[in-house]
Amino acid sequence: MSDAPTPPSLAPFAALSAGLAALAEAGAARTVAVHGRDGRPRSGILWAENLVVTAEEALERDDRIVLVLPDGTRVGAELAGRDPGTDIALLRAPTGPVVPLALASVEAALPGHLVLALGRGEHGAGNMLGTVAMAGPAWRSMRGGKLERRLELGLRLPPEAEGGPVLDHDGRLLGMAVVGARKGAVLAIPAATIARVVEVLRTKGRIARGYLGLAMQPVTPPGQRGARAVIVVGLDPDGPGARAGVLLGDVVTGWNGAAIGSVRELLARLDPEMVGRDVALDLLRGGAPLRVTVRIAERAAA
Repeated sequence: MSDAPTPPSLAPFAALSAGLAALAEAGAARTVAVHGRDGRPRSGILWAENLVVTAEEALERDDRIVLVLPDGTRVGAELAGRDPGTDIALLRAPTGPVVPLALASVEAALPGHLVLALGRGEHGAGNMLGTVAMAGPAWRSMRGGKLERRLELGLRLPPEAEGGPVLDHDGRLLGMAVVGARKGAVLAIPAATIARVVEVLRTKGRIARGYLGLAMQPVTPPGQRGARAVIVVGLDPDGPGARAGVLLGDVVTGWNGAAIGSVRELLARLDPEMVGRDVALDLLRGGAPLRVTVRIAERAAA
């Protein structure tokens, strides 16, 4: 009679493998290749019939865009709208009928959850297994876009997979894979953000953003050790700030009486609903406080 231990069952691993293969197949059926004029491939998501979502930063303004659909068909596409703030672009193309992926709840992702990112390259669809590395609260990009949650992924993203779908463990669309600002960082633009932005892009073509006409950097105000504000280092001579009397070197310390401690805080206040409104900016000029009233303009299309 042998005393050798009973080898562990491989059934759970086989079941996991089969489940991942099914997710990959379902995701690949909604993933297209996106080719711009530069020839660099990236990916996109079949969002609805004749609508494809992809990463905005990967497209040139006057790109001639060709899509490769899941069945290998090549079709031309036109840019229906783009939003640099959230890195979302919407394309129109003759995709035929589409059964869209179910959308994951914005609260569903937890650190450690398995995710599957998909892309379509020269040789077909590929997939990358990883995890939710970090799931943070809602945040603002440096371009002022509001995202419902910060989702960082623990996986390596090939260049051709940027703009492709990220699925959760239930096969729902968690978001769109994009490259983060930090080297090697991969983010998922949440599905809820995509849904919100697409509804505007499909009718208006762009998301309105408030505009001050100021280039700013963080600074510590003179004589206020530990305090933070922003200093004006660039000025659009025809912009709202210049028209209100803001000068190069002014330190912006407040917005309608609320303290401003960073460029990101200020950008976060330039929501679409602020366009056309008057705002009181608290400044320091040569160490002396003053207040100017600025009427927020709409940022010109990129």
